[in-house]
Amino acid sequence: MASIKKFQVTFDCTEPERVARFWCEVLGYVAPSPPEGFATWDEFNRTLPPEDQGAWFACSDPSGVGPRLYFQRVPEGKVVKNRVHLDVRVGTGLVGEERLAVLEAECARLVALGAARVQLLPADDENESCLVMQDVEGNEFCLD
Repeated sequence: MASIKKFQVTFDCTEPERVARFWCEVLGYVAPSPPEGFATWDEFNRTLPPEDQGAWFACSDPSGVGPRLYFQRVPEGKVVKNRVHLDVRVGTGLVGEERLAVLEAECARLVALGAARVQLLPADDENESCLVMQDVEGNEFCLD
């Protein structure tokens, strides 16, 4: 029997710390403490060569259950739709108007954090409604 491995989800982006802190707010994740000997991440970054300053950031589930999220700076901007995206499960078990109300409330919270609403995908014969959104750098994700 194969064992299940831990994994992290990696995001390519232009501003790793900004995107990581957005996802901390979305998911209730936490940023790690700065490396030993540094009071802040800014203090640590100032010790690095300019090209390495702010090149990455990470956050994790404080309960240790969810995957670590890693954000790395890349030179190119986002061009096409993501091949992988996160589904943020806020409406699990809900249907109809009750589900839509929960999705809309979470959408409003995330828009206030810098996300963008893309479109509502209404329920059909196979799936419940979900909301397609974009994070602060345009990466798609769904409120499900």
